[in-house]
Amino acid sequence: MSEFFKGISKIQYEGKDSDNPLAFKYYNPDEVIGNKTMKEHLRFAVAYWHTFQATGSDPFGVGTAQRPWDNITDPMDLAKAKVEANFEFCEKLGVPFFCFHDRDIAPEADNLRETNRRLDEIVALIKDRMKDSPVKLLWGTTNAFGNPRFVHGASTSPNADVFAYAAAQVKKAMEITKELGGQNYVFWGGREGYETLLNTDMKLELDNMARFLRMAVDYKKEIGFDGQLLIEPKPKEPTKHQYDFDTATVLGFLRAYGLEKEFKMNIEANHATLAAHTFQHELRVAAINGALGSIDANQGDMLLGWDTDQFPTNLYDTTLAMYEVLKAGGFTKGGLNFDAKVRRGSFEPADLFHGHIAGMDAFARGLKVAYKMLQDGKFEKFIEERYQSYTTGIGKDIVEGKVGFKELEKYALEINSLKNTSGRQEVLEAMLNKYIIES
Repeated sequence: MSEFFKGISKIQYEGKDSDNPLAFKYYNPDEVIGNKTMKEHLRFAVAYWHTFQATGSDPFGVGTAQRPWDNITDPMDLAKAKVEANFEFCEKLGVPFFCFHDRDIAPEADNLRETNRRLDEIVALIKDRMKDSPVKLLWGTTNAFGNPRFVHGASTSPNADVFAYAAAQVKKAMEITKELGGQNYVFWGGREGYETLLNTDMKLELDNMARFLRMAVDYKKEIGFDGQLLIEPKPKEPTKHQYDFDTATVLGFLRAYGLEKEFKMNIEANHATLAAHTFQHELRVAAINGALGSIDANQGDMLLGWDTDQFPTNLYDTTLAMYEVLKAGGFTKGGLNFDAKVRRGSFEPADLFHGHIAGMDAFARGLKVAYKMLQDGKFEKFIEERYQSYTTGIGKDIVEGKVGFKELEKYALEINSLKNTSGRQEVLEAMLNKYIIES
């Protein structure tokens, strides 16, 4: 068995005073927070596509990444090497999970039959490797956007043959996810959207997307896959307008087609930014609707208008994200998948570790701060007091549905003095700063 990341041993927790770039400063997997260890709370996962597939290319230049497997030219030999690299990387990093698209782990062939055979060969290798490794599969998904056949979408394509091909691809991907013990299966819209309504039958496309998802639900039950089905919202890229724009849009879509009980959300921070929301907003919308499933952990650049997929280092974002996760009861089958890539200028193999370590430390710090916030309950108490008028009198009647417009008009006619209280936003933001600095 080859060692790909030579000179890098298992990453250890050394504490906040460490200057070692290959050590954790805040992520101590065995530290107990509440009734769980950090490892159990955070459930970190490595994104196969960014970590082992990305080359650092962009629209203005070829890839810069230097990887230990660059000298392997045969596509299947390369795929097998990356399986070994994945397990070595995850084990050295101490990450319990990884995630993949079907086309990440095995190269596509000239026809679907041969492509599936290649997948089976690689899946057998992964399955065998799992026997002596603690690393598991958090979720699988399908790349139904990269091949030119998906130029007009997959389930929303105007071409029924493409719809059928995408269905066959998802069928296989669900099967291998189940075979590998994956705890979730993710649907990301890819090219499920439109560029102009001048050539788009939106009603048919939305109906077809719903038909596709219903088929997936039916097949999940048929094969006995007990993982959670997740949808990952994104407002744009690669199409101008994606049908899975944000969490609220997806929830509305699912309810319109009677699918709301079958799916939860896989929320990505950078996608929230593109939708002009905060990460916390998307998590809260999912959580209050009982649909918070998993997280793609990354961040965007507020000065750039596209999906930069940077490693998360913003402590405000990680703190408020973990605040929402803890308030929702924590992860069950989901986790924190680093859908993040090192910058083009960070091209050495060690940089892959540096990026993940930075993200893991940021979320570990966020977890501790969020837990302290919830234990103290100061923010919850403020909110409770702010909405106290709905616990008695006319407010209680409103909440309990005992009054309508006529009753409320009668009540309002007797109001002689109406007094609001301050929302104290600045006080609360200063309080949050204090928690982040001192916790």
